[in-house]
Amino acid sequence: MFGFGNKKNKETQIFALANQKGGVGKTTTTLNLGCAMAGAGESVLIIDLDPQGNASTGLGINKDDRKFSSYDLLTGEKQINDIKMETIVDNLHIVPSTLDLLGLESVLANDNEKSFKLKRAIEKLNKDSVKYSYILIDCPPSLNLITINALAASSGIIVPLQCEFYALEGLGQLLETVELVRNTLNKDLLIHGVLLTMFDERNNLSGQVAKDVRDFMGDKVYKTVIPRNVRVSEAPSYGKPVMLYDYKCVGSQAYISLAAEVLKKDNRASNNNLNMR
Repeated sequence: MFGFGNKKNKETQIFALANQKGGVGKTTTTLNLGCAMAGAGESVLIIDLDPQGNASTGLGINKDDRKFSSYDLLTGEKQINDIKMETIVDNLHIVPSTLDLLGLESVLANDNEKSFKLKRAIEKLNKDSVKYSYILIDCPPSLNLITINALAASSGIIVPLQCEFYALEGLGQLLETVELVRNTLNKDLLIHGVLLTMFDERNNLSGQVAKDVRDFMGDKVYKTVIPRNVRVSEAPSYGKPVMLYDYKCVGSQAYISLAAEVLKKDNRASNNNLNMR
């Protein structure tokens, strides 16, 4: 049961889930946050910009079924409505990814608008079709042209941050990039929140890192913390978000809590219960 009050009609919120470090939970957070939002009655689109395509696989989209991908979107060959696919979750669509994205920088090298390809595609989507409540962009683990496109197109950034020793160092590098993008490409880009992931309450280091990040970022750190949970790790191999794999596990409940926190922060609310098919 998952209620938030009265839903308000607002513009599409576009969030890039970004961190130049790999293995911090970007993809896991993208698909599980999207799943929880969709279960609460929001209309959600995930754009998979990681060449590995794990967000697509984690939502049951087989590689052989990806006729078009986010590569075709960023090269301008196709639009979102040509590419988006339904998923196993009601209210949740995805623009899948393929390894073609690895060659994007060379293809767009001489394009003066290369940093705004995704922004233009989303603007066209909003003109041509019913708007999504949320667009979540799963970024690759690097600060390359693909990630820059995501940041230039987004209203906010969600930063998954693993509770490990070098967490703050990596966060500082990312914040510098965000400030650069804000000054040059997207003056409206904000840090929506920092999400502490892979938290192990048995480990003193996790607690210390969480404290340090909260001291540094203040209320920009979500109250919700994502714990280490084997069920979260297992779910993608079955092509499912963890809420469809094991609704009652602590990982599922944490992502439901995160969705509630994000929706409340955006003053979006829904009386809908969390329904998964």
